Amino acid sequence: MALYGEGGHRWSMTERGKRSISRSPARFDIGPSAMRWEGGTLVIDIDEVTVPVPSRLRGRVRLTPSALCAHEARLDPQGLHVWRPVAPFSRIEAEFEKPGLSWSGVGYHDSNWGAVPLEDSFESWVWSRAAKADGAAIIYDTVLKGGATSAFALEIAADGRVAEAAVPPRRDMKATFWRMARHMRAAAPFKAVSLLEDSPFYTRTLLRVQTEEGEADAFHESLSLARFRNPVVQMMLPFRMPRRG
Repeated sequence: MALYGEGGHRWSMTERGKRSISRSPARFDIGPSAMRWEGGTLVIDIDEVTVPVPSRLRGRVRLTPSALCAHEARLDPQGLHVWRPVAPFSRIEAEFEKPGLSWSGVGYHDSNWGAVPLEDSFESWVWSRAAKADGAAIIYDTVLKGGATSAFALEIAADGRVAEAAVPPRRDMKATFWRMARHMRAAAPFKAVSLLEDSPFYTRTLLRVQTEEGEADAFHESLSLARFRNPVVQMMLPFRMPRRG
């Protein structure tokens, strides 16, 4: 769980053992937190402790999709890694007790799964999702471990219909504090609004991009698996991703 706002950023990503996890077709429990389907709404209850500065993160998020999307994309030639934009256009309501805040707006929900660790298959990838008036524009740009590259762009409507789009040209972005090389696939110049996460192997950025509908907000992620494999980076992970047996 990550919260970003004027009151500061809060982050919790605790890995838990098998005894703390249970799953059914409509519910998934991870320690004190859980997500479940109630009718057509995904209800997410969060009760976690932030890192690296401990504080309570407790609240509920309700995500109601306009439609569920059945599209699945293979991210590598062997099909070892798959991505699905489960609910690309949704209504979201968030109510938090700690910290005390609430809001509502447009939400997005996707899922990745694979047969082997990401670092076994990829050198890097870039992902972005731009909010549209009635859907989302999504781009994946990957580099496999052997150096082969691949990219695709999708336009997903509010009713779940998926259309392939031309992949925009590559535009380099400014390196971060950790010297992460970044780029964005965009047809027109864009503006970086806020760097939300900056780590030795991962960055998350809020962008303002140009679409055929005008300006739109876009989330952008850069992931370097080559850096992730570095033993020094592996030693740093528990400071942001603690493990509980």
